[in-house]
Amino acid sequence: MAWDTARTRAALLEAAVDEFAEYGFDGARVDRIGSRAGVNKERIYQYFGNKRQLFAHVLEHELERITTAVPLTEELAADLGAYAGRLYDFHRTHPQFIRLLYWEGLRDTGTAEPALNEPERSALYASRVRVLDRARESGLLDPELDPKALLSGVLALVAWWFTVPQAARMIHGAGRTPHDERETLIALVRRLTGQAASSGRSDPGA
Repeated sequence: MAWDTARTRAALLEAAVDEFAEYGFDGARVDRIGSRAGVNKERIYQYFGNKRQLFAHVLEHELERITTAVPLTEELAADLGAYAGRLYDFHRTHPQFIRLLYWEGLRDTGTAEPALNEPERSALYASRVRVLDRARESGLLDPELDPKALLSGVLALVAWWFTVPQAARMIHGAGRTPHDERETLIALVRRLTGQAASSGRSDPGA
């Protein structure tokens, strides 16, 4: 029977996503990734290269996943609160991406060494900034807002619930629900962007 290369690569990549998200780059083990996927670990080197190259593939895979699932379009820029709510939903059902970025950030020493796939990732962020800039120019956003700072702020507000859940619990109390967190987030982003008055509706993704 012919070896299903595509299926094997996909299984290894998904296993690597879970392994790196759980243990970070330093704690992840190639042999454990192979075991998770039910594949000999030698296939990892054959398909992806070394551990660092595999981690780069993992980041690229997860970035493509979130970009496809929650694109930032000019239509969504008209209500960034709703966009933030959809990002929140994605991270609740796919927590690996936030964890991968968190682990990557912990390894950043503050030197000039570029991150993995930095040019491609920078280009993606730049495309989102351009969407926000066009929305600002067309009157959908407060013209005083810096689109780069705005993008950073929205992403930070969304990620906060997942990167420091213990702080969220201490501030808001143990009785909060994901719905409460989501509604708080949407309201904050709408207020931040000056879209609160025109967007006082619930996001249909709730």
